[in-house]
Amino acid sequence: MYGTTMSARRKRRRERTRRHQIPTPPSTPARRVELYEASRVERLAYTRKQAAEALGVSIATIDRRVVPAIDTVKTPWGQRLIPVDELERFLHQHIESGRPAATPRPAGRPASLPESIVDRIRLEYARDRSLGDIAEELTADGVPTAHGGRRWWPSTVRAVLLRSSNWAQRNAAP
Repeated sequence: MYGTTMSARRKRRRERTRRHQIPTPPSTPARRVELYEASRVERLAYTRKQAAEALGVSIATIDRRVVPAIDTVKTPWGQRLIPVDELERFLHQHIESGRPAATPRPAGRPASLPESIVDRIRLEYARDRSLGDIAEELTADGVPTAHGGRRWWPSTVRAVLLRSSNWAQRNAAP
């Protein structure tokens, strides 16, 4: 008696599995199909990921910038495909000519102090005045810095001296 009775839950489970089993069709002999080798295959559409990789941008950029501007193909399972000719049309419309290479500029801030101020700083330093004393004197006299600042700092005076080759050569480490 123990082995012959079945619980209702077990019966329902067995019925569900029977309903979901697919009957096996009778075996048919395999059809002979001829295959041809293609020398070249043209891509018709890209996935969003493939288009992003081809353009060297992120998928988010494709979604924000490219997909709204072109006609896409939506598959029944929801995937968006981007036709190759649409992507090429988009690129041709948005190609800009490259900028000419920039001419190299010297590093650092431009020397925009008048020569008279540079000469004054060199002269004061040659008279053995400290960088701090020179900076205080320039600030007291109301001389603007190279960038229009009102206050001179010892480091600013040092930078002016470094730009003048005489000071840099004289204070170079042996």
